[in-house]
Amino acid sequence: MHNQLREICTKYGRIDIIWFDGLGGSAKDWNSEPLFKMIRTLQPHVIINNRAGLPADHDTPEQRVGKFQNDRPWETCMTICRQWAWKPDDDMKSLKQCLHTLIRVVGGDGNLLFNVGPMPDGRIEPRQVQRLQEMGRWLKKHGHTIYGTRGGPFKTGPWGASTYKDNKIYVHILSWPEHTLTLPAISKKITAAALLTGGVLGLNQTDEHIEISVANAPLDEIDTIIELTLDGPAAEITPRALPSGSLTAGKKATASNTYRNNPSYSPKKAVDDDPATRWATDYGTSQATLEIDLGKPTIFDRTKISEEYDRVRKFALQYRIGDKWRVFVQGDKIGRSYSKKFTPIIARHIRLNILDSADGPTISEFQLFAPKKAGKHK
Repeated sequence: MHNQLREICTKYGRIDIIWFDGLGGSAKDWNSEPLFKMIRTLQPHVIINNRAGLPADHDTPEQRVGKFQNDRPWETCMTICRQWAWKPDDDMKSLKQCLHTLIRVVGGDGNLLFNVGPMPDGRIEPRQVQRLQEMGRWLKKHGHTIYGTRGGPFKTGPWGASTYKDNKIYVHILSWPEHTLTLPAISKKITAAALLTGGVLGLNQTDEHIEISVANAPLDEIDTIIELTLDGPAAEITPRALPSGSLTAGKKATASNTYRNNPSYSPKKAVDDDPATRWATDYGTSQATLEIDLGKPTIFDRTKISEEYDRVRKFALQYRIGDKWRVFVQGDKIGRSYSKKFTPIIARHIRLNILDSADGPTISEFQLFAPKKAGKHK
C-alpha cells in the first residue's frame, strides 16, 4: 500500500483528501506513522481520515450522526438507501430522514458525506435522483441556514439542532415539545427574531432561559426554522445542551444483549441524554429487552424513544409489580422519534421489550417524563 500511495501522491497532481476504509487492525499493522509522514511530505495540504489506526485530521462516524463536536473536524458518512453499492428496490430514506440527517450533522458542527451508489450502467437510479432534487429544492430556500454556518450554540438533541453565522443563530426545530421550546440562556442579547417557515413567533429572553412559542403558527412538517439576531457574534457563546427532563437520564440500565459486549454500545447509552450514542445489539437479534431502574417508584405519563435504524416491528413497554411485568404501551414501528402519552403510572422498574426486529435493534434514547404541571412547560 505504501508504494501505491507514493505513486498517487507523485503522479496525479494535487491530492486534497485520502480516505482510508476497511483497513482494520492498528497503526502498527499498516506502519501508519511513516506512511503519513511520506504522504504529508509529498502532499502538504492533504486531509487524511482516522481509519488507518491514527487519529489523523478528522473523525468518520458511519451510518449515524456524530455527536456535537466543535473542537475536532468530523464527517458523517451515510447512504441514501441501506447499503453503499446500488441494490434493486433497496429501502430509501424519506425526504424527512435525509434532511434531518443533514440538519443534525451541520448542527453538530460536522460535515455530511451522503452516498449514492450508481447502477451497473453508471446512471443514478431515478428515484434517488428525485430525492436529491427534493433536498436541493429545500436547500435553495433554506440553504443560508446550512451553508457556511457552524454548529451551535445550542447542542443537538431530540428537539433538533442549531447553526450560526456572524450574529445570527438558526434554530432548527425538528420535534416540538407541543408549541413551546425552552433554550438555555446565552451571553448575547437577542435583538430580533423571525419564523422563517411562516407564522408569528413568540419569544421571551431572561437570564435563566429563552422561551420560544408558536402557538398560532403552523409547524413545518420537516423543520420549523427560527432566526435569532444577536447584539454580537454568536461564535462567542459557549455551546450548551438542552436538558431533556427525562426521568431515565443517568439511571441504571441493563439489557439482554449488547453488540459484541462493546461498552461503546452498552444499555446506559440509551439513557445518557445524548442522541449521538446508542445501545446496540448483535446482528441477527430479533428480540431484546432494555430495562431501566428509576431508583424509586416514580410517576410518569409520557415516553419518547429514538431508534437509530428503523428495524423494530413490534414492541411493548412494561412496568414491574413484584415479579410480574405489565404492559402499558404496545406498538409496531418505533423509528427516529416515537412519542406516546398514556394514563399516569407509578413504577420503579421499566422495560422496553422488543418482540420483533428485522435485525439487531439499536436505541439512541429511551425517555420517560413526569406529568406536566398545569400552566408550565417542560
